[in-house]
Amino acid sequence: MTDSISNIQNNIIDEFSILDGDTEMMNFYLIDLGNKLPELENAYKTDEFIIKGCQSKVWMMASLNDEGKVQYSADSNTAITKGLVSMLVRIFSNQLPDDIINAELFFPERIGMNRFVGTQRSNGFGAMVKQMKLYALALKTKTNSNA
Repeated sequence: MTDSISNIQNNIIDEFSILDGDTEMMNFYLIDLGNKLPELENAYKTDEFIIKGCQSKVWMMASLNDEGKVQYSADSNTAITKGLVSMLVRIFSNQLPDDIINAELFFPERIGMNRFVGTQRSNGFGAMVKQMKLYALALKTKTNSNA
């Protein structure tokens, strides 16, 4: 059984709360999360899979598993951004397309992400979320047209 999007966000909030608002530690933790992100195949590190609106390069692809749940894979050329995308992959992977499309992300505000991530990265983060929701919508539409 997969955890809900809300539960995963609450887990991330709990993990960051241990760092007690220490921005340096939060950045180190973010980099650590990025280092744990599974490697994205080089075949997907092309312009076709790049997320527009990110200052750093972020590549992402999505597919449906046999249960009709979305699987995301992503990578970035910078450590902090890779950490950000790793949290989104963790939250949205193994979820149904409708749950992703309708999800409200509350964890960035609750962990004070804007304090340790600059405005440019926050804008890029929004672009990543938007792309993930678009992928979910496209996979849902594709599935419904094949049904």
